[in-house]
Amino acid sequence: MRHTISVLVENQFGVLARVAGMFSGRGFNIESLNVGPAEKKDFSRITATINADNDDLDQCVKQLRKLVSVIEVNHFCNKDAYVARELLMIKVLANEKTRQSIMQICDIFRAKVIDVSTKSLNIEITGNENKIKAFLEMIKPFDILQLARTGNVALNRGDAY
Repeated sequence: MRHTISVLVENQFGVLARVAGMFSGRGFNIESLNVGPAEKKDFSRITATINADNDDLDQCVKQLRKLVSVIEVNHFCNKDAYVARELLMIKVLANEKTRQSIMQICDIFRAKVIDVSTKSLNIEITGNENKIKAFLEMIKPFDILQLARTGNVALNRGDAY
């Protein structure tokens, strides 16, 4: 089962390695891993999407909370309790014949063309996993040259922290 976990950590050398090591040491496959500055100075937020059963995951969350540089751990288990998004950047082969069709697909999905050349388009799109998958299915026939995805970044909904 897929799980999204957010870990607020002190922004120090080796913290990411210790957190990632916790997952891999327990045999979890990390599907996506994002790290970036958090709302507090000198802190970072790590968002990981992993595959694990519930019992193993509970044990892992307890172990994460024991790590010295970890401030808080959120396991997003109720889909209605959090918002998750990911970013996809993609370079697609585009010529005079295909450019308009690609741009129509971008309009439908609210994707943004961020670079244009005579032979390709660079596109960015943000959204939930289903939106990204649907966009990729529609754009696949146009020869994808390069692709980069961030994976999930998630926050609690509403007043929860």
